[in-house]
Parts: sequence; structure tokens; C-alpha cells
Amino acid sequence: MSWTDERIEKLTKMWESGSTASQIAEELGGVSRNAVIGKAHRLGLKARPSPVKEKAAAKAKPKPAPKKAETPAPKPAEAARPAPTPAPAPRPAPAAAPADQRPAAPSGNQPRIVSVGPGGFLRQGPGDQQSPIPPAPPRRLVPAKPSPEIEGKTSLLDLNDRICRWPMGHPGEPDFHFCGQSVNPGFPYCVEHCGRAYQAQLPRGARRPPPPLPFGGPRVR
Repeated sequence: MSWTDERIEKLTKMWESGSTASQIAEELGGVSRNAVIGKAHRLGLKARPSPVKEKAAAKAKPKPAPKKAETPAPKPAEAARPAPTPAPAPRPAPAAAPADQRPAAPSGNQPRIVSVGPGGFLRQGPGDQQSPIPPAPPRRLVPAKPSPEIEGKTSLLDLNDRICRWPMGHPGEPDFHFCGQSVNPGFPYCVEHCGRAYQAQLPRGARRPPPPLPFGGPRVR
């Protein structure tokens, strides 16, 4: 429905008189509450505070605390002042006990209590002096006895640059040892083992073909 001059005038009067947007929409008919509010804003009518915000502000406003009734202060009773308490008289110092009643000092014949610490260590008391502990005798390194299988043979600990290092046997066996003979100068092995370790290369025509591989050789893919 269009806004005619008559409807606009009626909206303006009801808005200024304080009617709500719902009441104006119901009176005009054919318009909604939001349409009334939008038209009022376009006409530049004076805005009114929202009733929702007013209710929220009224709820949030703290209520004044009730005043407590002032009770009259009690009058101080006139009491008699207590008499000053006399100071206690100083106690006399205890007299020294006679010599015959004093405890006798421990004589040298009585047993002395000694506290024993961990490992048999004797703790010293005040005034005690313990003799210093003598140093332990020096240890003498005794070489381990070799097993009867390698007795008299060259072991790993006996190797140096002047003896042959050719292994005899397999590691892990009880009689595994090294050659031990004098080395060939310039080589780590003796003359006999140098002949086995270093072999002259044959001419190409005199070389033997390599042995066949096990299981028919590598698989060709």
C-alpha cells in the first residue's frame, strides 16, 4: 500500500503523541511495524528510546542497600582500677654442691663407647684422636697364565713390527695364534708367508679361467 499524504500525516501525529510502531501499524492497516519505523526515519521524525533497552537498564540499576539501624553505643561502665601487682622477688642462685656430692669423672678403667660406622669405620668423638690408617701395600701385577693350547705361541698381545703377523687357524678357536717368525724386511710377513701373500701375475695368455660360479652363475633377467 502506498504512503499517501493523509497516511503520512496520521503517522506523524501518532508518532509524536507517543504511540508505538505496532499501534501505528495496526491503526493504518496494510503495513508492518518495520515499515512504520522505516518511514518515520525517512521523514526525519524524532527517535525514541527503545523499550527493550529501557527495561534492561532498569534491571541493571542497582537497588539502594537498606540502611542499618544505628544501635546506641553502650556507655562505659565505671570499674575500679585494679591494684598494681607487686614484682616477684628475685630467686637466690643455687649454691654449689659440695665436692663429695659431685659426679665423679670417668676413670680410664671404664669402657669407652665408640660409634661404628658403615664398613667397620670407627667414628671419633670430641677429643678423640685415632691413629692414622696405614697405606695399603702396592699391588703387584701378575700376568695372566695363557691357556695350554697357545702356551709358547705368539698371541695378539705379542705382535710388533719385527715378527710375522700371519694368522694360524681361525679366530675363536682355542689354539688361534700368529706365525711369530722374523719378518721379511719391508713386509709384515716372513719370507715363507710373503710367498703366499704376494704372487707374481702371470702373462695374459697363461692365466687360468676363473672357476664356474655355483648354482649355474648369476640369473640373467
